[in-house]
Amino acid sequence: MKVNLSTPLKSLALIGAALTLTAGMAAQSVASDWKPSKAVEFIAPANPGGGWDTLVRTAANVIRTENLAEVNFAAINVPGGGGAVAWAQIARDNRNDHKLFATSPPIILVPLAGTSRFNHTDFTPVARLITDYSIVLVANDSPYQDINDLFAAIGENPRLSVGGGSAAGSMDHISIAGAAAAAGLNAASVNYIAFSGGGEAMTSLLGGHVEAVITGAGEAVAQLQGGDLRALGVSSPERIPGLDVPTYKEQGVDYTFDIWRGVMAPKDIPEEALRYYEDLFARMMETDDWKEATERLGWLDAYQNSEEFGAFLDGQLEQFRAVLGELGLLRN
Repeated sequence: MKVNLSTPLKSLALIGAALTLTAGMAAQSVASDWKPSKAVEFIAPANPGGGWDTLVRTAANVIRTENLAEVNFAAINVPGGGGAVAWAQIARDNRNDHKLFATSPPIILVPLAGTSRFNHTDFTPVARLITDYSIVLVANDSPYQDINDLFAAIGENPRLSVGGGSAAGSMDHISIAGAAAAAGLNAASVNYIAFSGGGEAMTSLLGGHVEAVITGAGEAVAQLQGGDLRALGVSSPERIPGLDVPTYKEQGVDYTFDIWRGVMAPKDIPEEALRYYEDLFARMMETDDWKEATERLGWLDAYQNSEEFGAFLDGQLEQFRAVLGELGLLRN
């Protein structure tokens, strides 16, 4: 006896497809309906004045002025440990869907250097936003006129100090050590002094406590415009529009270093909250206020959604593990 199963199976398939479509539409409805019910804590894991702080305050201001959200995004500074203090606090609050934080290469580098037990996998990537570059600054009365003058002086006197706003073994340290190595110095011999943020590092430079500072180009704009500091070089492949500073490569140092920056959230926030924030930042980047701010700060748009950003972070882990190993700074 032959039994024809095609019709019942087709019916079941159609019913299943309809149920799947209905469930998908319901999920989208939930995602689109979710909104923060109170102010969102937007954390910069450092003191005011650095790259994380600049990103947080700029984004929060654009969200407010463009009326992109019904609640306030409150900029909060949680300094310490090159980001580690803030990450520990956020990790303990792992279900809080009203908390975000700015992130950049230290979320990879600091754990690899052994100074934080939390890494990027302990949080939820929301979106990558921009790329910035490292810039080396000196006081106006410094004897160093270009990046080669500074590296020559460090070669003669390794005790000369270069300050930065990230922890030892983290972003600013890796950036200046890599440039020094490209210039023919022993990268591990650079006397790097870690501060709690780029703003504190520049204050120390103005006070004569360090010879130079390495920081993000975007956060140095105001100081350069004020005439208190001079720039010796920038780590971009080409000169940054609006910031007339020679690149390392122009000066014979074949080295570039980009500082991506983005937003992350606690690990276990609901999917619908993640989609809300992901969409919010995508819309923010299309606004005139954001485009004006990025041009003023020398930032380049480098948007990635949550999934893309997560894959990018995994790739960065492998790259930075190799770099730290070469410098003898890998601890984890």
